[in-house]
Amino acid sequence: MEHIKDVLSAASRGILDSLRGFFLIFTLDREIELQRSLKRETKNKIIRRAQMTTPKEPRILHRTLQCSLLNGGVFCLSIFAFNGIVLPLIEALLTFSFSFGGQLNAAQWVWSWTSPVLSATFSTLWILPLFVLSKFVNCFWFQDIADAAYKYSRGRPQLLPSISKMIADMLFSMVIQALFLVQAMVMGLLPIAVFNGLLSMLHMCLLYSLYSFEYRWFNEGWELPKRLTHIENHWPYFFGFGLPLAILTSIPSSTLVSGNEARPTTKANNYPLRLFSPVVALANTIFNRTIGRSRST
Repeated sequence: MEHIKDVLSAASRGILDSLRGFFLIFTLDREIELQRSLKRETKNKIIRRAQMTTPKEPRILHRTLQCSLLNGGVFCLSIFAFNGIVLPLIEALLTFSFSFGGQLNAAQWVWSWTSPVLSATFSTLWILPLFVLSKFVNCFWFQDIADAAYKYSRGRPQLLPSISKMIADMLFSMVIQALFLVQAMVMGLLPIAVFNGLLSMLHMCLLYSLYSFEYRWFNEGWELPKRLTHIENHWPYFFGFGLPLAILTSIPSSTLVSGNEARPTTKANNYPLRLFSPVVALANTIFNRTIGRSRST
């Protein structure tokens, strides 16, 4: 009973921290400027800004809006176009084709298995590559947000020791996240009512948490295995943290700040979920058979 209480408490804490980040994004720029002003006053290095004609736009809020417009706009428009235009058009054409022979029941039967296949194909061939592309394109914008929030709350980032190690870690993380997204889709296709949806939701919550906290842990010098193990060991908190983002996927970047400001609880860690283990093993196999083989030759 105590373990169940810890799990529920950790999940609730994660939800609250995630929601807090939605509102923190609008005030953090002001607090950072106040902190910088206090430091300048302490060091007697006050800079006069009376001659400045136009004020600078808040960096964090500006970057967040850029990321939200790019990711939310592209994702939302493409999903809306597919579900609201493409699928209904295909269904109408299919019904029209079968209507000449009076086989409307056959049309409904064909559509019952055609629709899931088309949705899975769209997710695999469009949503997944778009996720990887957005991860690569926006990593610089997201890193700006994470760096500013991290410097405000913790000071100078402690990055990985070498540039090559940083690049390798980033590439491996992108592969892991892409494979984990595929794993989440596969869980959603399991022929088990309700359970498949819950399991897929759990995967997406952990993926969103990794996506949000990764920049903070990267600034702390954590390598990818440590980041994944930490999420698996404390999955109740990260499930709760990623739950609002899994529901409101149109606001993808706002929890990046809350991921830097949150204090993950470590109480409920008695039952770790090794959900990342399959994709880590698969990614290791892919890298060993490609990069590892090219190095050996």
